Amino acid sequence: MAPISPMRTDDSGAVALAPAVSGMDRPESFVVVAQSPPEALAGIECVVCVPTFRRPDMLEETLRSLAAQQGGHDFAVIVVENEGVAREGAARATALLEAGLFRGIVIVEPRQGNCKAYNAAWRCALTRLPELRFILGIDDDEQAEPGWLDAFLAAAGTAPAELFGGAVVPRFEDASRSWLAAHPVFRSHYDMSGPVPILYSSANYLIRREVLERLGFPFLDERFDFTGGGDSDFFTRARAAGFRFWWVREALQRESMPARRTQSDWVSARARRNGAISAVIERRKFPGLAGRLRVLAKSLALLGASLPRGLILGLKTGSGLIGLYHAQVALGRLASEFGVEAEQYRKPEAN
Repeated sequence: MAPISPMRTDDSGAVALAPAVSGMDRPESFVVVAQSPPEALAGIECVVCVPTFRRPDMLEETLRSLAAQQGGHDFAVIVVENEGVAREGAARATALLEAGLFRGIVIVEPRQGNCKAYNAAWRCALTRLPELRFILGIDDDEQAEPGWLDAFLAAAGTAPAELFGGAVVPRFEDASRSWLAAHPVFRSHYDMSGPVPILYSSANYLIRREVLERLGFPFLDERFDFTGGGDSDFFTRARAAGFRFWWVREALQRESMPARRTQSDWVSARARRNGAISAVIERRKFPGLAGRLRVLAKSLALLGASLPRGLILGLKTGSGLIGLYHAQVALGRLASEFGVEAEQYRKPEAN
């Protein structure tokens, strides 16, 4: 692999041929700290975006899993460091780039927030890779199976859809808690490949370039930075714009699940957060008093239905904690009506 080129020192390093996208006239908030030479990135049609925050060792595992992809596909990687002081992830990614593990770009988005990180990575991709067709994503606590990229690109080559999702299988640090894999918090929404009504998570995705160009910048609403849900809101807007969704069962990732995330309080908080996010997105879809009453009525109906649904789920999985999921979602929705925000990402050390 060719050596990396010197860091750009111009205003943005953006490709002048990139098509205009609504909102992209504002200054870039990120900085490029390392990149492959232009000739190494010329003609790249596929990029994998990797946001990272204070997990350099896990980031390296993620990048090595990308380097091990099968199928011989030509792709680049954009690593976006979201920790603006120590920048340990950027330093690790730069070292691996220099060592030839991958080709691509390493950037720093110093403004903390997962939506800000995704926005920076996607904007960087659109403006630095003029031949870009597909944007994929993986988190820094996940590892892609060797056939992950090949499965996504095969589906994108034939499926009548613009947004694709794949499964993320948890790998529990505490093996005694592996039964939680049946919990909706950890389970994928779909089991079979094919058309689906919508996606819910940006943990494992492929998006066609035209989706970002149509929806405009910022792609993710940064008000969701610390609550999560920016991805669900993005997919909701994409569906409203007429874009189609497809599930690719074979595009598999595995997520390292620390013991903290298997504790009952964390799992319950995530369930309530899921409920709050769904209510917030619905209120945006149905504004005004009538819309608010409509969302409230749905939340109350879900709370009423949570008892029989919870009993069925609890009996099916043999877990009382899992059985509480539907009630916790409903309570999260109702709490959001009173302005209670579940900002699980506000304190990274607790997440």
